[in-house]
Amino acid sequence: MQPFSNPWAVAFAVAACLSSLASPAAEPGFVPIFDGKTLQGWHVSAKTGHSRASTNTSGGRWVVENGAIVGSQDTPGNGGIIITDAQYGDFEVALEMNNDFGLDSGLFLRSTEDGKAYQAMIDYHGRGNLMGIYGEGIGGFGVSTFNFDGDVTRIRPRTNAVFALPVLPAAWPYFWRHGQWNELRARIVGNPPTITTWINGVKFMEWTDTQKRLPETGGIALQVHGGGNLTNTFVRYRNIRVKPLPPKQ
Repeated sequence: MQPFSNPWAVAFAVAACLSSLASPAAEPGFVPIFDGKTLQGWHVSAKTGHSRASTNTSGGRWVVENGAIVGSQDTPGNGGIIITDAQYGDFEVALEMNNDFGLDSGLFLRSTEDGKAYQAMIDYHGRGNLMGIYGEGIGGFGVSTFNFDGDVTRIRPRTNAVFALPVLPAAWPYFWRHGQWNELRARIVGNPPTITTWINGVKFMEWTDTQKRLPETGGIALQVHGGGNLTNTFVRYRNIRVKPLPPKQ
């Protein structure tokens, strides 16, 4: 499945995505970074601000269940990240997500061990958004096209957004299939980087930073946010694959 940028292609993208998720086809240049059975090639970090490192050396609970990486807080309020052992520079990463609504997560790009990263947001809760860009530990800036309007089936466009919302809010419940697997994708090139994100094959963000904030390479990480008591709420990610790209000149 190839990404779409034309908002009128949404219906075709959804149909293509349904077919792709049912039987994922190999895309040229992409390699899996999760084997569906073990956490080989990944490790948990308790060094982020989402983990109570002074009292808890874990970075949340991360296990493999039914072919997916499943994450949650291990004790009330204690989250963290699971990060690749390998480092990546310019790349595109894609995965399938089926998270419980209510838990804040994220896809970290060029992440450091302590979780400093460009985050493709997976803020899957009543005031959050998907596939906006956030400066995790590198300035706290954020850009997005929409926010959830209290419920998973309702979204509202962001005013003065840097990228136009490509899906009509009324179409969201048909475009985004809560309780099923949806595809999220992000690309990062250059430094300062240009970051592009997609949801179910439709482009939702393209944004370029104005300064260097991180080294040229870093890990790919998945997050469980700290705070509150969300030990019985889970994130689920599968079919995680990456395509390394030539360095942008």
